[in-house]
Amino acid sequence: MRRRLAAWLTAALLGIPGALSAQDRAASPAMLVADQLFITRDRVLVAQGNVEALQGETRLRAAEIRYDQEAGTLSIVGPITLTEGADTIILADAAELDEGLRSGLLTGARLVLNQQLQLAALQINRVEGRYSQLYKTAVTSCRVCGDGRPPLWQIRAKRVVHDQAAQQLYFDEAQFRIRNVPVFYLPRLRLPDPTQDRATGFLAPRIRSTSQLGVGLKLPYFITLGPHRDLTLTPYFSSATQTLHLRYRQAFRNGEITLNTAASRDDERPGETRGYFFGQGDFELARDYRLHFNIEAVGDRAYLTDYGYSDKDRLTSELTVSRARRDEYVRASLFNFESLRDGEVNDTQPTVVLDGEWERRFFPQALGGELRFSLQAHSHRRNSDLDFDSADPDLIVDGRDVARINAELAYLRRLTFDNGLVSDLHGAVSVNFFDITQDITTPQNHSEVVPEMTLALRYPMRREGRGGAVQLLEPLAQLGWVDGNRLEIPNEESTRVEFDEGNLLALSRFPRPDRRERGAVAALGVNWARFSPHGWNAHLTIGQVLRSDADPDFTASSGLDGTRSDLLVAGQIANAGGLSLTGRSLFDEDFDFAKAELRGDWDFARGHLGGSYVWLTADPDEARDSDVSEITLDGSYAVSRQWKASADLRFDLADDRAARAGLGLTYNNECLTVDLSVRRRYSSSTSVEPSTDIGFNIGLRGFAASTGTERYVRSCGK
Repeated sequence: MRRRLAAWLTAALLGIPGALSAQDRAASPAMLVADQLFITRDRVLVAQGNVEALQGETRLRAAEIRYDQEAGTLSIVGPITLTEGADTIILADAAELDEGLRSGLLTGARLVLNQQLQLAALQINRVEGRYSQLYKTAVTSCRVCGDGRPPLWQIRAKRVVHDQAAQQLYFDEAQFRIRNVPVFYLPRLRLPDPTQDRATGFLAPRIRSTSQLGVGLKLPYFITLGPHRDLTLTPYFSSATQTLHLRYRQAFRNGEITLNTAASRDDERPGETRGYFFGQGDFELARDYRLHFNIEAVGDRAYLTDYGYSDKDRLTSELTVSRARRDEYVRASLFNFESLRDGEVNDTQPTVVLDGEWERRFFPQALGGELRFSLQAHSHRRNSDLDFDSADPDLIVDGRDVARINAELAYLRRLTFDNGLVSDLHGAVSVNFFDITQDITTPQNHSEVVPEMTLALRYPMRREGRGGAVQLLEPLAQLGWVDGNRLEIPNEESTRVEFDEGNLLALSRFPRPDRRERGAVAALGVNWARFSPHGWNAHLTIGQVLRSDADPDFTASSGLDGTRSDLLVAGQIANAGGLSLTGRSLFDEDFDFAKAELRGDWDFARGHLGGSYVWLTADPDEARDSDVSEITLDGSYAVSRQWKASADLRFDLADDRAARAGLGLTYNNECLTVDLSVRRRYSSSTSVEPSTDIGFNIGLRGFAASTGTERYVRSCGK
């Protein structure tokens, strides 16, 4: 009969001489479970059949255990499974251990860490429950088949010491092998075990080849600086460059920061030191405030693309303090912009920007509805001190600086009638002040008071079909009015206007307050949607804007010039099979495309396929001298359980040439990750040349924390 009892208590009850003291019992197994339990003539406790010994997080399973109390040892007959917590398992044929299962010898043993890294040895010596010494060891995270074939890779060592407390592996006379072929030899080697989240040491190297910098090697070295800080040093060596990249991270009680910087000496700019610095951080402050900062700086315009650190052509440095509550929002920001585009001179661009806003909502019971008060403050300046245009008097003034304050008090009320009609009433008055300096063509101070009012009507209708599909149809109309004439101030912030379904019912479609639509305006449209229980869903919006007077600040390609806007058509369709299609177009009075964009995605069992198309007509008012017609494609496909291919392409149809293309191939299994990528950039300028970038990276699994990505175990079948 299977019995469960405390082993040392059983020994005392059966009269074994020299019963253990309380201190000894605390260091011994707390429970022994077996099919049979008896004492031999020489006073040895024997447990046989499905034996389990437990002490704390240590669990031992074996066919037989013999306890010699006088010697304080356990003789164990296998197969043996010794488990410590969730991350360490030892398998062995036989063992001699002390009564606390902390020290002893295991023969024919195999140590498994984190269910991934396997260490097979002739014997394992356990010392004080912390150290495991393995002799004549083979280490791998690859699946080992029973047909005698060697694993994909392995490390052979004369001795391996596993320090369980420090989560480290120490190798003596280590030999790295691919299959069974020796590749290199190291007399000493230290690696983190797979239970380690962060450990000082080398990370996976990466080979990079570019047409500018040649073939090079990146060898990152990770340094832990305590539990909340780390530093990664990445030297990059090639025939054309010597580069050192640093990444510093630190976590605080209320936030975190990440800093990236690099310095280079290369053949692209002989005698110069090139580099960049990117830093960002987020912190939670008192009273629900949040602090965000972002710093971006680079030594020259081509550095980021030459070294593959970023594709940005404009850098943004920012310091923002904000707070969002249910009925209040406040933000204060400081920005610094730097353009990397050819033809843009930073001294004549708005580089330093101060921007803030405050908004508060009130719900007066006497009036009903909602009162909303908002305040905006903005200032931007150029480094140039010229108060005229040095190149062309018709263009923007070189040194113009602008500051403004905009305040608005608005009342909003929604009413729903018994027949289903929904009305939205909006009335507001705004006060605007502008201060313009260093502009010989414009007076300095401007102010205005602008009242406005809108009434929007909707009539939502619902119909349910026999198959459970639901259709929604919502005609809508809006009448609006804005008083006053536009101030004679330059258009600094509202040079680009988008007309879409999101602002169809907006009273002003300019993005910033330095421009506002005036006079009487109307908007007409209809929304339609269909929801199917089988996963087929669709949305469609059609709308148009009518106004009493044309607004000269709307460009031709905005779709809003003239007294009648272009016809807006926007829609989306998606099904349960992972297919989705989203599009938006503007049609002129001849029903020709004025602007179009389309995006499609298909997620299927073995991959993803996506693409987009954008078409914009030429518009000198938006600094676009020719039509833009561009297509982008991206996708990935799982060729097999281990192999995955990916590709992306950006093609300029107007110029009939590719702008960017890339191919990637990844091999991923339980013990190895291989990444190969090839990218080609075709665009060129005075600071950036066309280039080809080839990347190659190999990562061995088992010596770092789990990445959390899916991996496939290879089959041992022939």
